[in-house]
Amino acid sequence: MILLLGGTAETGPLAAALADEGFEVLVSAATDIPLELANHERITRRIGALDDRSMEALARDRGVQAIVDATHPYAEAVHSTARKVAETLSLPYLRWRRPEVIEPAEDIHFVRDHQEAAALAASFRAPILLTTGSTNLDPYVRECAKPGVALFVRVLDHPQSVEAALGAGVPEQNIIKGRGPFSVQENLAAIRDFNIGVLVTKDSGDAGGVPAKLEAARIAGCRVMVIRRPDELPEQCYDDVSDLVSAVRLALGIRA
Repeated sequence: MILLLGGTAETGPLAAALADEGFEVLVSAATDIPLELANHERITRRIGALDDRSMEALARDRGVQAIVDATHPYAEAVHSTARKVAETLSLPYLRWRRPEVIEPAEDIHFVRDHQEAAALAASFRAPILLTTGSTNLDPYVRECAKPGVALFVRVLDHPQSVEAALGAGVPEQNIIKGRGPFSVQENLAAIRDFNIGVLVTKDSGDAGGVPAKLEAARIAGCRVMVIRRPDELPEQCYDDVSDLVSAVRLALGIRA
């Protein structure tokens, strides 16, 4: 049994590739967002966030042989939990990592974290479009309140995400609901509709719709703030499905 921690666009293809190789695959996602999973007899799904204890219990109960972490590149807490559980149970840990796509440019500002992004974005005194999801909103709400900068956030059209934005103090009329990736025109419409001057994003790769965000910002003359990715051990990371499947087989001592 392979425990595939997912929720991203790559979850379905990874699950199918592992199942096609003969592995039983348990796909675990924190929420009930739709995933395009193949109707495969070897693929099952569970829903709900996992902490250290619950992930370890799940792995023991289901006879997990390896953990494949295909969660979002910025899901640091999940990555840490998965690595800890894998180490505790002496299981192989393999990480799917989307290739980065954002190159340095004059109108792109790279920052370390959300606090730095919030402070710098607000300093430009222009409406901000936050496209990093429904978590880590507090720094932006706080920094935007000081100079009275308008903050707009784009979140999943899911009750949990909307409630998180409202709970952080974002006005309902400033919450843009939808599920990406968004096209250039959709990003451009949001920028123009709300007179956005600063767009905040993560480097979530092609699958995260980042190129379309950058192109829309370029067309609109909008500044871009990019939160750098967390550091990861390169020997644990794969960005090719075949390479990852081969690595799982090798880690479990299965000959091709």
